[in-house]
Amino acid sequence: MTHGSGEGFGIGRRRLLAAAGGAALTGALAACGSNTGRGGKGSGPALSQWYHQYGEPGTERAVKRYAAGYDKARVTVQWRPGDYDRQTAAALLTDSGPDVFEVNGPKLDQIKGGQIVDLTEQIESAKDDFNQAVLKPKIWDGKVWAVPQTVDTQLLFYRKSLLKAAGVEPPRTVDALVDAAGTLTRYHRKDKVKGLFLGNDGGAAVLGGTPLFAAGLSLITEDGKVGFDDPAAARVLGKIRQLYADTSLLLGAPTDWSDPAAFIQGLTAMQWSGLWALPQVKKALGDDFGVLPFPEDGAGGRPAVPVGAYGSAVSARSKHQKEAKAFVKWLWVDGTDKQEDFALSYGFHIPARTSLAKKAGQLKEGAAADAVAYATDHGFAEPLLWTTPSSTAYQDALNHIIKDGANPETELKAVVRKVEAELQRAKKK
Repeated sequence: MTHGSGEGFGIGRRRLLAAAGGAALTGALAACGSNTGRGGKGSGPALSQWYHQYGEPGTERAVKRYAAGYDKARVTVQWRPGDYDRQTAAALLTDSGPDVFEVNGPKLDQIKGGQIVDLTEQIESAKDDFNQAVLKPKIWDGKVWAVPQTVDTQLLFYRKSLLKAAGVEPPRTVDALVDAAGTLTRYHRKDKVKGLFLGNDGGAAVLGGTPLFAAGLSLITEDGKVGFDDPAAARVLGKIRQLYADTSLLLGAPTDWSDPAAFIQGLTAMQWSGLWALPQVKKALGDDFGVLPFPEDGAGGRPAVPVGAYGSAVSARSKHQKEAKAFVKWLWVDGTDKQEDFALSYGFHIPARTSLAKKAGQLKEGAAADAVAYATDHGFAEPLLWTTPSSTAYQDALNHIIKDGANPETELKAVVRKVEAELQRAKKK
């Protein structure tokens, strides 16, 4: 989700699972007023609720069931295939858009542009119980603009038996990760097993800012400045490049990082993937695997776990804002039974409420429990000030560093300048 997934860092796994086709933007907007989900039985006003297209079977039926159970409004669910973010961005400028909708973020421009409404009062009773890493990017000017729905995260999966055979310990530092990947590749060469899989592009797309956080840095500091204008950034990204140069990464796998097939089939001893892959890995490998956060780097480093969460927001153009906000509170703040169902019955995700995550039976033992602890203790999300132009500049640089061997210091200097300009632009609005 997403990364992050809020959905940056490749967290938007549910978008990866969405159908590649879907309605074109113009067609989608033309259908804004259509009834594609059954309305609730309430006697109040009619509300339209939008979701992006989830890949997990049963999710659409579940959210329609939630809506149908609300008795204070007639809520109609619309399932939105295609480019959901573009659809919602365009629809928020019209009177025919949704009342309540999932938001990937939200974006700072949506908040400053007055396109969504303040939900601080609705979440106040449970604010401290939400995963703070995913809640933080939904707060601006001390107000909450979207309520987190469920948490997706990424982890390092490792095959216990393959590491043990090669005499390799699960890596806790980036240096150990580089060494382990090389040792595993050499030891298991006859079986054509690579040490590590970070995606078919060497990790450029999925890793995002994760190595920076592992080095003790950030994308944007608490006081709104560039968080990686530091030699540690070039140092850690140079080590990620080393993995690629050492040919200890699996490249050209049949499926990409979000699918655990390469790991399950023994093509790699370690793989960076998502929490959603855990049940599939468990079913195939039993107890012959473990999970770790991204390893720390340097004296100021820390384990890093990217997290992301779609949020439920209310459109400022809704003619029934009061009722729409009440519905969001009913479902995503007060409806803990529905929140747990949404997170764990149709996929494998962490409930956004930490109390629910701690008590959920599926998350109490083994690797799942480890994942919840990592996400709680080491989770980070893209900050609200991390704009699309900043992300694009950084991702381009990361790609050049990892795949082309470009100088990390030179590449990052250009990114810093771009991000500084974006921060100045954001502050002017």
